Amino acid sequence: MDELEQIGTYVAIGDSFTEGMNDPHPGEADRFRGWADRLAERLAERRPGLRYANLAVRGKLVRQVVAEQVPRAVELEPDLVTFCAGGNDMIRPGADPDALAVVFDDAVRRLRDTGARVVIFTGFDTRGLRTAARIRGKAATYNMHLRAIADRRTCTVVDLWPATAFNDPRAWSEDRLHLSPEGHRRMELRVAETLGLPVTGSWHEPWPPLEPADWLTMRRADVHWARTYLLPWIGRRATGRSSGDGREPKRPTPLPL
Repeated sequence: MDELEQIGTYVAIGDSFTEGMNDPHPGEADRFRGWADRLAERLAERRPGLRYANLAVRGKLVRQVVAEQVPRAVELEPDLVTFCAGGNDMIRPGADPDALAVVFDDAVRRLRDTGARVVIFTGFDTRGLRTAARIRGKAATYNMHLRAIADRRTCTVVDLWPATAFNDPRAWSEDRLHLSPEGHRRMELRVAETLGLPVTGSWHEPWPPLEPADWLTMRRADVHWARTYLLPWIGRRATGRSSGDGREPKRPTPLPL
């Protein structure tokens, strides 16, 4: 029996990326599937009875994930933990990637002390993302720290910085912040590949040709995006609110799929 077949409990922690937005769960309103659920399903094929918990909640910052989710994850005595956090911090003015890395490192230490295999994620290269190019420097600094943490704590790294397959707009949902269902499908393949799981297909397979949009269509799309997503986000920031306020994890208890 290989290492992956010995995984009895898998716990996913983080923010909306790990919660699975915007990959709708069939037949359930406002509940998302996402790459972590897909990964758990793949693991369960090799390890029947695998218990899976997803503690991730949209909108959470690094310190919130560490304070609210890491202690619970430690209690669950997992064999595998996926831990991704920091994206929500990076898009806020004044984010300090050096300070955040200290918090992240201590959380990884606590998770590794359980004996779990811990998988962490670098951020995407935002140069290829229309609405996030301005944070590229901060994201690169944070990624540098994450790689150093992985080396120091002996973690597995899913390196998304060079993953240019996710530069295609079809990898992202209409809000330009969360992966699309196809983006989540490819992400699960990326994570599975990193873990050494056998997969069918490739996460970086070429996308079908995309007809370029004319200038007017692009501007209309930008206006729609700003009204529908950007302005509400700014409103929440201005009033100290978050999309995850009052929201519980979708799968707080490790149960078989």
